[in-house]
Formats: sequence, structure tokens, C-alpha cells
Amino acid sequence: MDGARTTDTLGFGLPPAETRVVVAMSGGVDSSAVAALLASEGYDTVGVTLQLYDHGAAIQKANACCAGRDIHDARRVAEAMGFPHYVLDYESKFREAVIDEFADAYLGGATPVPCIRCNERVKFQDLLETARDLDADCMATGHYIRRLDGPGGPELHMAADPVRDQSYFLFSTTREQLAFLRFPLGGLATKAQTRALAARFGLPVADKPDSQDICFVPDGDYAAVIEKLRPGAAQPGDVVHADGRVLGTHDGVIRYTIGQRRGLGLGGLAEPLYVVKLDAEARQVVVGPKEMLATRTVPLKEVNWLGDGPPEGVHEIRAKVRSTVPPRDAVLRIEGSRASVELAAAERGVSPGQACVFYAPEGTRVLGGGWITAG
Repeated sequence: MDGARTTDTLGFGLPPAETRVVVAMSGGVDSSAVAALLASEGYDTVGVTLQLYDHGAAIQKANACCAGRDIHDARRVAEAMGFPHYVLDYESKFREAVIDEFADAYLGGATPVPCIRCNERVKFQDLLETARDLDADCMATGHYIRRLDGPGGPELHMAADPVRDQSYFLFSTTREQLAFLRFPLGGLATKAQTRALAARFGLPVADKPDSQDICFVPDGDYAAVIEKLRPGAAQPGDVVHADGRVLGTHDGVIRYTIGQRRGLGLGGLAEPLYVVKLDAEARQVVVGPKEMLATRTVPLKEVNWLGDGPPEGVHEIRAKVRSTVPPRDAVLRIEGSRASVELAAAERGVSPGQACVFYAPEGTRVLGGGWITAG
């Protein structure tokens, strides 16, 4: 299923009963299908669900992961398949490692991707260590990505289904973590196959809708969450044209993102304008024509390298600067703590706080990635 060249799903070459696997269960259909599959094959399966934020608020939101309903659903799956299930309180860790940074990044004029930080700092760090403490041989998740054996050890590859591929959100996975992780759904051709798998096991979540929003952001209203976390964050300021003209006012930089066109309150102007820069310190939303969004040079920080050989030097890659665009031809340059990507063709709306993920020039291998900075 995940591409390992061995005699069993998880790639250990041992009888499943002798292989203990901790499954990270969010309560959704993907992780539930993974847990049920492994349990049905006779693996010593242990389900673990993380309580990431307050149930009282979360339980009201049906489509968020790790909310009260989802913990209940994960428990029901474990009971139906007959394996143990534990709920771990990670609220404090999640707040410190993910939510606080999310709020502070928006206050600084960046556009963060908290799902990447959650994978990096919570699921693939603390939860992975918990799996080791439980004497697990590996940890399995419901992510759509593949772990393939290469000449130099395990490699990270895009999912077989490009529509479901989650490699953008997992670029910061380290080599050590990758050695312990398994992704049984990565080789499936479609999401429909996952639901069919869940239906085959009679799981109560087989038809459960996919989560659409960031789990702690009800209805996608980022500004409301940030204002609650950082009272007074939405301070008014000026909407300024790139040529210096003040065109209007806004009610908080946190309400805007690079590339935004709608909702600027600038009707009646002769040219369409887009947000081209957010100056949090000056409380300015800077707008300009569409061509000002185009850039070829992408400065990076916190680079994670999964390619062969040392990261230093120049690498031909394909780069993905947003989760919703395909990888583009590019050149990666790494020198000490400094790194940048030079895109073969300009991209619009490259925003600090987003990730730039590296892929091999040909094929599906993920070579790592880094966080986009303002330079």
C-alpha cells in the first residue's frame, strides 16, 4: 500500500501479530480506515487521538478534526475493530507550538500554514515519541503521501492521487521521523477507495465529510480567532497604493493576505488593485496592479533537506510555493543558514509565512522545503 518492498503492509517482513503500530486517529475516515485495515490484518494496533483544544468550543464544529465529536468517532472505530484507543491531552502543547505562532505570524503581516507546524511539532514529534514509549515498531497516519525505499534509505514521495496529495504539508518531516512513519493510504488512486475500505469494515465514519477548515478556526474566520487570542490586534490603518497615495482605510492588517483583490473597499478606481504587501509595523495594507505580485526570487528560512548528499550548493528542483499550485521548475541555492529559490517563471502572490516545497526535477520525490520570508 505505501510502496515498501516487503511482504506486509507496514514493511517489516514480520508476522503482523509481532508488529505493534500506533495509529494517529483524528476521527476522520482516512485515519479510521488505516487503523481498521491494520487491525484486520492482525497487527498489534493501538489508536491514539489528540485533544488539541477545548471541547466546549470545538464540539460545536462538525467539520473540524480532533474536536469532541471526532474523539468520540475515533473511539467508536476502535471499539468496532477491537483494538485499544487512548486520548492524550495536548492542549497546552498545541497552543504553544501552533496556535500562538499562527496568531503572531498574522500580526507580523505573514500568512502562516498551521497544519504544517502541527505535523512538525506535535504529531511527528511528541506523538511519535509517545508511540516509541508504547514500544511501537512504527506510527501510521492517514496522510496521502508515500514512503518508498530508496538507495539511501526511506524517501518521501507524492501520493498516487495528485488531487489528495499532502506532500506540501509534510515537507518538514525529518529522515529520523520518516524511518518510523508509515502512510498506508499514499498508494491509493482515489479517495473513493478509502471510503470503500471504511465501508467494507462497517466503520461509522465511512460517509463522514472531509474537514475543510483549519481545526481551530471556526468557519474560516481567522481574524476573529486572532482577535480573541490577541485582544486589540485588529488596529485600523491606511490602504496605500504602491506609489504612495492613500486610497482609504482598513480595520486591521490581520484581515488581509498577499494577492487579495476582493473586500478592499476601493470601488470606483480605474484599475483593479491587489494586496502586494502588508506592513504590520506601519499598519498599512499596500496595494498595486497585478503585475506587482509576480516574483521569481523566493528567500527561505528553516530549510529541511531530504535529498541525496549535503544540502549546501545549487540544486535543480521543482518548487511549490502554495498548496494550491503545481510544482514549477526552479533552482535552489543553499549557503549556510541562507537559502533561496529562483523560479524559472514568475509566480504571483508568493507570501511570507507560506511554505516552499522542493521536488525532484523528474518523478515524485519530495526533497524537502523551507519557509518563505520577506527577505
